Amino acid sequence: MGHRRTQGADAVVTGAGSGIGRAFARELARRGGRVVCADIDEAGLKQTVAAIESGGGEAHAVTCDVSDIAQVQALHDTALDRLGRAPRLVVNNAGIGAGGRTVGDAPLADWQRTLGVNLWGVIHGCHVFVPTLREAGRGGIVNVASAAGFTAAPRMGAYNVSKAGVVSLSETLAAELAGSGVAVTVLCPTFVKTNIFDGELIDPGAAGLARRIARLAGFSADRVARTTLDAHDKGRLYVVPQLDAQLLWRTKRLLPAPYTRVAGLIGRFAPDEEGAHR
Repeated sequence: MGHRRTQGADAVVTGAGSGIGRAFARELARRGGRVVCADIDEAGLKQTVAAIESGGGEAHAVTCDVSDIAQVQALHDTALDRLGRAPRLVVNNAGIGAGGRTVGDAPLADWQRTLGVNLWGVIHGCHVFVPTLREAGRGGIVNVASAAGFTAAPRMGAYNVSKAGVVSLSETLAAELAGSGVAVTVLCPTFVKTNIFDGELIDPGAAGLARRIARLAGFSADRVARTTLDAHDKGRLYVVPQLDAQLLWRTKRLLPAPYTRVAGLIGRFAPDEEGAHR
């Protein structure tokens, strides 16, 4: 099937100012599509657009906070205006990292912020763009979740819940859009070499450990973007790119109760925010 669906696909990518979002935007431009790049980070957006343009591609920057439905609606209208037609692909990628505190200890404000961006941001993107894609009768949605959506590691409650919601939303959409000409893919990576570990809602101890693991075991964002778009071309719903994520995915499904007990034990012996063991 090659690159048929993503080749030359005009696209909208949220969270395109850095990391996986930037990688998606650049890869789609390499495949010949015009890309509307959205992010709350204007400086990062400018760098992404400049990188695409220096490679001979066409990109447009739109500042957008995906947790705000009015801004996502404005992104939709701007994208149609800049492209002159409906996009063929929408990548709901914008997300923030959060972790390091247990349920009951993590402030509700952290839950609200994390769910606002990671889950509501994707809901907003789907709510606004799916009717346009369905009407066009072609194209695709790529939602960026995380292996955290099914690994459910301790002290990452808000992040886990947000990403599990994105997986469930994607599965629902795939069923609803079956036969419509619009494909759905959900990406569930583990560690990717990006700046998500620098998020304001991650405690420094947890972030340092995650950053070290990502350096050793993480895939590059470019590789994850390429793998995901190739899988989308083949009509795959789930993209679980790394071996560790695939092993966790299968273990959780085969042995759900033992898996949760082991995750709890590992969580108990991991260092907390002060560096002490529980």
